[in-house]
Amino acid sequence: MRLHRMTLTAFGPFGGVQEVDFGALSEAGLFLLHGPTGAGKTSVLDAVCYALYGSVPGARQSAGTTLRSDHAAPGARTEVVLELTVAGRHLEIGRQPQWMRPKKRGTGTTMEKAQSWLREYDSVAGAWKDLSRSHQEIGEEIGQLLGMSKEQFCQVVLLPQGDFARFLRADAEARGKLLGRLFDTRRFAAVEQHLAELRRGTEAQVRAADERLLAVAQRMGQAAGRTAELPLPELAAGEPGVAEAVLTWAACARSAAREALAVARVSQDAAQRERAAAQADLDAVRETYRLQRRHAEAQERAARLAEHADAHRADRERMERARKAEAVAPALSLRSTADAALQRAAGEEQRARRMLPESFAGAEAAALAAAARKAHEELGSLASARRGEQRLRELGGELVQLEQEERSDAAALEEASEWLADWDAVRHAHQTRIDEAQEAATRAGQLEGRIDPAREQLDAARRRDALTASVAEAQEEALAAGRRAGDAREHWLTLKEQRLRGIAAELAAQLTDGDPCAVCGSVEHPAPARRTDGHVDRQSEEAALAAYQRADQERTEVENTLSSVREALAAATASAGGSPTEELAGALGELEQEYTQVRGLASTLHAVREAFARDEHEHDRRIAARQDAERRAASRTSRREHLAREQAVLQGELAQARGGAASVADRARQLERQAELLTEAAEAARAAQEAAERLKEADGRLAEAAYKAGFDTPQSAAAAALDDASHRALQHRLDAWQQEDLAVRAVLAEPDTQAAAQRPAADPAESEQAAERAEQTLRRAVSAQAAAEERCRELDRLSRSAAGEARQLAPLRAEYDRVARMATLAAGTSADNERRMRLESYVLAARLEQVAAAATMRLQRMSAGRYTLVHSDDRAGRGARSGLGLHVIDAWTGRERDTATLSGGETFFASLALALGLADVVTDEAGGVRLDTLFIDEGFGSLDDQTLDEVLDVLDSLRERDRSVGIVSHVADLRRRVHAQLEVVKGRAGSVVRQRGISG
Repeated sequence: MRLHRMTLTAFGPFGGVQEVDFGALSEAGLFLLHGPTGAGKTSVLDAVCYALYGSVPGARQSAGTTLRSDHAAPGARTEVVLELTVAGRHLEIGRQPQWMRPKKRGTGTTMEKAQSWLREYDSVAGAWKDLSRSHQEIGEEIGQLLGMSKEQFCQVVLLPQGDFARFLRADAEARGKLLGRLFDTRRFAAVEQHLAELRRGTEAQVRAADERLLAVAQRMGQAAGRTAELPLPELAAGEPGVAEAVLTWAACARSAAREALAVARVSQDAAQRERAAAQADLDAVRETYRLQRRHAEAQERAARLAEHADAHRADRERMERARKAEAVAPALSLRSTADAALQRAAGEEQRARRMLPESFAGAEAAALAAAARKAHEELGSLASARRGEQRLRELGGELVQLEQEERSDAAALEEASEWLADWDAVRHAHQTRIDEAQEAATRAGQLEGRIDPAREQLDAARRRDALTASVAEAQEEALAAGRRAGDAREHWLTLKEQRLRGIAAELAAQLTDGDPCAVCGSVEHPAPARRTDGHVDRQSEEAALAAYQRADQERTEVENTLSSVREALAAATASAGGSPTEELAGALGELEQEYTQVRGLASTLHAVREAFARDEHEHDRRIAARQDAERRAASRTSRREHLAREQAVLQGELAQARGGAASVADRARQLERQAELLTEAAEAARAAQEAAERLKEADGRLAEAAYKAGFDTPQSAAAAALDDASHRALQHRLDAWQQEDLAVRAVLAEPDTQAAAQRPAADPAESEQAAERAEQTLRRAVSAQAAAEERCRELDRLSRSAAGEARQLAPLRAEYDRVARMATLAAGTSADNERRMRLESYVLAARLEQVAAAATMRLQRMSAGRYTLVHSDDRAGRGARSGLGLHVIDAWTGRERDTATLSGGETFFASLALALGLADVVTDEAGGVRLDTLFIDEGFGSLDDQTLDEVLDVLDSLRERDRSVGIVSHVADLRRRVHAQLEVVKGRAGSVVRQRGISG
């Protein structure tokens, strides 16, 4: 695959149309893609991925951001067009994501659907030929031509150095995840998963069957209770022998339950006989006790009646007098009503006469009524005078209102004239403030674009200053660690040499007479070597070797730290430049201070414009108000004269109608009050005369009724009368006394009661206790028999259920044993799997072995033949994944060690070789598609000048077989070393791309 040309329109940070000539860059073999942070270097690579696969790499695709540039014009369509050659075919791919475009008619926006197209160049016809416009068809066609997924493409073509450095030092689990994505071993993982699910399924079936059987056993244990001869065995689901143990225990429990049932039946029969005898005795005692209590209560009631006999006779006499008084009650009620009416009428008459003038003190009712009629006639003649008085008040109000309007209009005219006199000065002041605020807004926009770069440069300068000191400290630590490692190595080599010189003494110590020598084979040992002073044994040498290894490990860690700090310092220096931190801080402070000032002034632009608009509106309103006031003043003069004439006429008429009152209304109220009092007094006088006549008639009727009823005076009859409540209470006492007397006589005459009273006193408490004890004994016996019967039935039922569960368990356990052996073998947990490797890990280990072999071809060239990458399938400890180990062989020492022990520069070599080797293997896996264009991401900032030259030589050698390599880096020194460059420059209107150092 070779990239030729790519055109970006409104994509990512690129607001306009940008063109990248990959063909010209590829002619140089090695080119550099650089630019400041946030300019859009990654967006160039995203555009390549988007053109091929319709989406950007995973992390950025899931970030929820849109592909459309925020700097694009409203009508510009987002588009990526890529021209490339793959599998011998010259193709052009175009992609347009969905976007909101302005409506062609009216305002607003509408959704424009995503579009794609694929064209192929026909060299014979010399023109482009359309192949497809379907997203799905284009995706399938590109996938078949490239032979790799989007994830594989991003890992193989867009080589992420940081990821491979982590891959180089990662554990087997992390390596497995990356290899699984690249080589798509999901089918093997699916086999593992399927076997594991089968195992879990069969295990769940066996466990469920065991649990069902154990649940039956638990229910049998609950049903058996204390009758079982043996305790319920403690069993767990999954254990062998569950069915045999449960069935054996069930047989013993059933036998014990049947014996307990026979004993319970005998106990119940005896308890029933005892309960019947105790109940018969209790019934007899209770009946005697009831009759004795009844006789005693009747005697007590008879005594109480004898005590109240005199009161009963007085109540009967009182009731007889009340019956006679009932004939006089109507006359008494009539006389009481008439007397009350007379009292009320006399009071009303006195009150009404007190309100009248002295001239009406002794007047009769007829005279009072005639005076009231005369007052009403005079009141009717005042109706027209009232209307005139109301109109006079209205005229006064209208005149006052005219005066108020005149004063208000005069004040408004004066205020409007004063305000309008200053209008020209106010308008000029508003315009001046608007111009100043607009200039401040323009200046604020300019300063805002300078503050963020200045702040980023200051932060980078501070990091640069801090990291400079950190580099010095890290260098000192690295030198010290190197010296310690060198001293430890010298000490170990010295001890090793001393041991080798005295190795004969160690061998001689192992000689035995008659046994052949391990060196010469002789069975005679005439002069064996002896250990001298200062002899070094094996333990001393191994201790020195361990100390050296620890010191070397410490040196490696310190060098890695130094490399990281140097890389961070290089990045900070490139961003900060050579300006001192204090100078940058001062410049940023001045910018921020000026920005704050102009932004504060610019923020008043909207308020100033609104104030100007309000004053203009006020100017128009005051001119209109002044004109209205002048028109109203002209019309008020004629209106005032007309009202004054009407007022003079009404005043003369009302003076005659008022008489001596202050107003017509006062005169009317006086007449109304006088008529009302006279009418009320006349009616009260007539009512009092009528009430006196009715009282006299009622007294005559009462005297006649009392004489006929047998009373000497009406007062005696009134005293004997009872109201309804007293009558009911007296009658209730008489009836209750009579009913109680009859009831007591009936009880004392009963033969059974008289006979029981002659017997000794009965006490049922002792018999009740005996009967209760017998009842409890019977209940316990009945409950015990029912429980025993239920226990036997339940045990028989549960035993049959347990036998059925046991028959179903056998084939399930056999199936589980077979599936579990296959699942543990594939999962790497079986004893038959010596390496403890999972099935997926076994496949990935083979791929990793191919990757290590391909990477070694380049790693040996990069390291001058020193390092070789090898795959390790050693068994991992503590449950880690086996078979995915990665080691490096150091030709200088002949030792094999872990890749995590490599230094920073060595890690870069190894990770670059690993990335390229993995690209070759994935390419072969994808069908051998040729990859003529590669991109290598960051990883150069931690290298010194010599190492950087070596890396560039290695990368330059990748151009063999006409392959081009693009480096994505911030390292400033690479701009001098790599001539072909693709620079991304950011600005306020969006980023642009510039190609440098290429022909054409």
